[in-house]
Amino acid sequence: MKPQEEAVPRARGRRPGSATTRQAVLDAARARFARDGFTGTTIRLVAADASVDASQVMQFYRSKDELFAEVMAIPKSALHRFNTAFEGPDEHLGERVVRASLRAWDGVPEESEPLMAMLRGAIVNESASRLLRDFIQSRLLGGTSDRADADAALRAGLASAMLVGVVLGRRVIGVPTLVAVDAEEIVRVLAPAIQNILVPIEREEENSNVTPAG
Repeated sequence: MKPQEEAVPRARGRRPGSATTRQAVLDAARARFARDGFTGTTIRLVAADASVDASQVMQFYRSKDELFAEVMAIPKSALHRFNTAFEGPDEHLGERVVRASLRAWDGVPEESEPLMAMLRGAIVNESASRLLRDFIQSRLLGGTSDRADADAALRAGLASAMLVGVVLGRRVIGVPTLVAVDAEEIVRVLAPAIQNILVPIEREEENSNVTPAG
């Protein structure tokens, strides 16, 4: 037996097929996410719970993000939108993050409806609420890892609270002003605040004060 296989408990016998193995992984992931939250769950723990190798989990899902998305029925397009929002220069980060959030939660039904179902479930279920806020905050914290400072976790938490609050007010509570306003107007007003939270002004000033060579 290979060394890497010894670290993960295995059930006796062979699984009937990939479909059964995939379902076992999903069932194990669903239980593990519910018990330990997003940050407390790892691919290796899910693999152990499902009695398979971690490499088998990775064959079905390339990352913990994709596994979580499958468990929570988050469309891959929405996951891609969230992740790519952090690609690009710091100076437009707030705008990209707010626009990605609004387009995912407020866009085409195929993408927004599963997200809204998850959000409504989080309102009435503490476990679902913990999972949702944990996931959103981890996206923001992970996406700004190269910009991190001592307050990174706090900044990510504040930004996630603001973004979810806008979605709640617009799509669930139905705050008249938020419902009536165009999404781009929300981006215009909210993006500078998110920008300042995720990329502090002093950091932008440090970047802009670099002395040119020559």
